[in-house]
Amino acid sequence: MDLLNGGNAPATDLIKDGTEATFMADVVETSQETPVIVDFWAPWCGPCKTLGPMLEEAVTAAKGAVKMVKINVDEAQTIAAQMRIQSIPTVYAFFKGQPVDGFQGALPGSEIKAFVDRVIEAAGGESPGGQLDDAVQAAEEMLAEGAAADAAQTFAAILGEDPNHAAAYGGLVRAHIATCDLEQAEAILNGAPAEISTSAELEAAHAQLELAKQAADAGPVAELTAAVEADPDNHQARFDLAQALHANGNVEEAVAQLLELFRRDREWNEGAAKTQLFTIFDALKSNDPIVLNGRRKLSSMIFA
Repeated sequence: MDLLNGGNAPATDLIKDGTEATFMADVVETSQETPVIVDFWAPWCGPCKTLGPMLEEAVTAAKGAVKMVKINVDEAQTIAAQMRIQSIPTVYAFFKGQPVDGFQGALPGSEIKAFVDRVIEAAGGESPGGQLDDAVQAAEEMLAEGAAADAAQTFAAILGEDPNHAAAYGGLVRAHIATCDLEQAEAILNGAPAEISTSAELEAAHAQLELAKQAADAGPVAELTAAVEADPDNHQARFDLAQALHANGNVEEAVAQLLELFRRDREWNEGAAKTQLFTIFDALKSNDPIVLNGRRKLSSMIFA
């Protein structure tokens, strides 16, 4: 499933080795219509050997929305002097014949993608990252409407375009949680690329998976409520009640019970109340009122 509807320009046309003789045609003239990224490099430059292929990959992924010209500064010293190239690698982006963005030195892959996206958007185009973000939003809407299987297919297609898309990876995990396929959700989470394994999106998915596992073993709310009312210092019953409330969708009440447990005995079961609160907070959006109020109340107890 190809989510990117850019042009189908062949790679040989997208990426060229430029010279001083071709610079005007390859960069200045071409950039009148399409932004051109110029990679100033040299064969003896170590970082260039890493940066160049990553730039080429990002440009190729853009499918014609941007082009790339590689300039060997040893063979194009006049251009390098005119561009005031002090060190390499140096990368400039041209649009309408003028430099519009650039950077020096090696960058990680995520920043290179962001740079290419920025160049495309500055030229009025739609970047691959922007298109994928739109697809993620559409999949999230499917998930919210209960179409978890369709959402999972869309998230998987996005990952086919960008295997390191953290939002899509987290979404795919949550889609499997929504279909109660916790084993598959855990397998996907465990297989996440190292580059995104600690991202906020995957941390949230991990928290939701833990809560879903707990929900499978949650006890009856009525019985646990009665046990807590009969003995307010029955910490295990209160903790179990919080899990049962969360499993039944009563997240705010679950947080209230955990805060009460923390107030009564913050060290109980190696600080289980605080740990469970953070799991719930991580599973929600950071600006959720339940998270904001819960963190504020917890902080007031900790620092009281």
